[in-house]
Amino acid sequence: MDFGHGEIKVSRQCELLGLSRSSLYYQPVPEDEENIRLMNLIDEEFLN
Repeated sequence: MDFGHGEIKVSRQCELLGLSRSSLYYQPVPEDEENIRLMNLIDEEFLN
């Protein structure tokens, strides 16, 4: 995405790419340590 491009608005750039504007600005939240620990326990139980 070219946010500084004055000729094509961000909304139009998103439309051309088939991307919603909200997903453009989305920043994922990292998993907390407890959740990672639980996911690892589940993996150990079901993948071994």
